[in-house]
Amino acid sequence: MQPLLTSGQQEWVDRAGELAEIFAGRAARHDRENTFPHENYDDLRAAGFLRLSVPEELGGFGAGLPEILPVLERLAMGDGATALAFTMHLSPLGQWSNIWRRTKSPRLEAMLRKAVDGELIWASITSETGLPNDLTDARTRAVRVDGGFELTGRKSFATNSSVATHCSTTARHEDADGGPRLLLCQIALDQPGVTIHRTWDTMGMRGTQSNDVELDKVFVEDAAVVHSLPVQHLDARVLETVWAWAMPAFSAVYTGVAAGALDWTVRSLAKRGKTADPVLQDVIGACQIQLESSRALIHRHADEVTSRRLFTGDVQEGVARCAMVKYVAANNAVEVMQRLVEVLGGMSYTKALPFERMWRDIQASTFMPMGNLATRKLVGATVLGVRTRPEIGPEETGPESRARE
Repeated sequence: MQPLLTSGQQEWVDRAGELAEIFAGRAARHDRENTFPHENYDDLRAAGFLRLSVPEELGGFGAGLPEILPVLERLAMGDGATALAFTMHLSPLGQWSNIWRRTKSPRLEAMLRKAVDGELIWASITSETGLPNDLTDARTRAVRVDGGFELTGRKSFATNSSVATHCSTTARHEDADGGPRLLLCQIALDQPGVTIHRTWDTMGMRGTQSNDVELDKVFVEDAAVVHSLPVQHLDARVLETVWAWAMPAFSAVYTGVAAGALDWTVRSLAKRGKTADPVLQDVIGACQIQLESSRALIHRHADEVTSRRLFTGDVQEGVARCAMVKYVAANNAVEVMQRLVEVLGGMSYTKALPFERMWRDIQASTFMPMGNLATRKLVGATVLGVRTRPEIGPEETGPESRARE
């Protein structure tokens, strides 16, 4: 059972399917050798996917969340690592495009045009070891200098850094007026002071090459500080951009990995003449139902973002709703894989077959931000009416926002 899509969505999914088949043939090698699939990015570029979410007026294809999410799912059916890395480029460009349509910001327009021209590939690099990646604080320090800031710190899980030209990152400005602030900055990865350390050697998602990035007095001009907020606050603009787009994108990727595993399992069982077995039918049916439930929530979320209904309530509830989408998709994907292991038996455990890699890749889903425990606590607190952090609402978000009690 395939998702029921519009003609426009289906056109892009069909194109993604062609690439997914190619990527699937390369995935085992990159997984085994722990390398980044640069040739996959070449194919994505040639097929126009790197500018998929850029507005048509600027040379892109104008895709929003409803078009992007099925594409990510279909790519992940072939290679989850490539799809996950690609989200770090596709999602931020979609976020900026939405803002550009409202503001016509010349700076955003220039960046989006660079992406169209192939001069810009993005990564979102905010995670730090030992600190929750919830975009409320950072250990990286920002020190005020003439014309901007110098950033010093070390980031982990820097997905897409093997191919990205630029990234967004975070730093704490301790001496800001009104108290410490979290700065959201844009830097080029070839700037002086940026070092990528090859640290990525993991159980799954090996092809993402999410290595550490060290920043040593990396200069950020004032204009490249795109947002700031008081530390330990939930912020409306961060909800509208990062949370609203990243959570469903991750959800689509992990749903796609599980869908790819289900498709492979069905084809394998058919070759073995097992399709009439009622026990197998029960397992396959349960897996399909779980994937469809994930898709329903993912695409409901896309509609809530596109209509802006998600942003009409308080910020904490909005973040909780975003996190819940990813929680459901991630845990459904893990359960689907476990169910399939039961019917595949030893076929699920051999590196000669792709299921084993998919099984390992899916394990990253439950701890990627926002992780399972953090999501349950946030959703529970929200339902109980407990405020987890002060909020900066939509009417005050920006550089002039001030800390609340």
